[in-house]
Amino acid sequence: MLQAEAEHVGSILRLYVLPILAFYLAAYGVQRISRTIARSLRPLGDWAMSGNPRRVERQRTLQALIASAISIAAYITATLFSLSLFVSLDSLIWVVGLFSAAFGLGARPFISDYLTGITFIFEDSFDVGDKIEIPASPKSVEGVVEAVTLRTTRIRGMDGELYTIPNGDIRLMRNFSRGSYSMTTVTLTIPAPELKQTLTRLEDLGNEAMALLPNLLEPWQVISKSGELGERAELTILAKARFGKGAVLRTNLLTLLQERLSDAAVEPDAAPGE
Repeated sequence: MLQAEAEHVGSILRLYVLPILAFYLAAYGVQRISRTIARSLRPLGDWAMSGNPRRVERQRTLQALIASAISIAAYITATLFSLSLFVSLDSLIWVVGLFSAAFGLGARPFISDYLTGITFIFEDSFDVGDKIEIPASPKSVEGVVEAVTLRTTRIRGMDGELYTIPNGDIRLMRNFSRGSYSMTTVTLTIPAPELKQTLTRLEDLGNEAMALLPNLLEPWQVISKSGELGERAELTILAKARFGKGAVLRTNLLTLLQERLSDAAVEPDAAPGE
């Protein structure tokens, strides 16, 4: 009797337990070398992104995403092989379909996270090392992207804190590290009687500033945001700066305007525009 039970237990171990352990150990091994496998695909990535000026950052992002995808695929495969030990192929297809439907209803947020992570492989919205801002409740998350996986994106905040954001929650994103230029603005408060004269001087000074301010890409534009006219008028100068130089240009603009328009009782104020 004891011998029969021992043989039965041994049969279960040999037919089910050991194969399942082997499947998941193999999946764990694949997970451990997933980054190496992703790095081995670098030549293909170099060819696909030969014209991308941010090739290094994009490569790091793609390697992290591909490594995450390889790990998930390995564990899914191990699970399917384990199930195949208990049911036939036809039954396995039916079970997988039923499980997928139930999982889809109960784990919709997780599926959204993974699907969004997959789109990151093909899109170029942001990369590791980019400074981005993501609107969230109760406040926006702003910082530098440290890591991207199929499910989450990790952002190092400006005060050193680490945010882990599900990819499915990234609907709107502001990227500070992309673009060919940065915008900066300066607001001027002008006495209404001097408005016409000041506009003429600003137009002439905008052309002259191209030689005086090396970070200015083109003559600035002067607009009135409110469109209101009273005893004093408020004008806004819109200026295009070299990418990443908006804050520097704003300071230089304030100095230049203060020097050239001081006799017109103009009050220049910097406004965030980068």
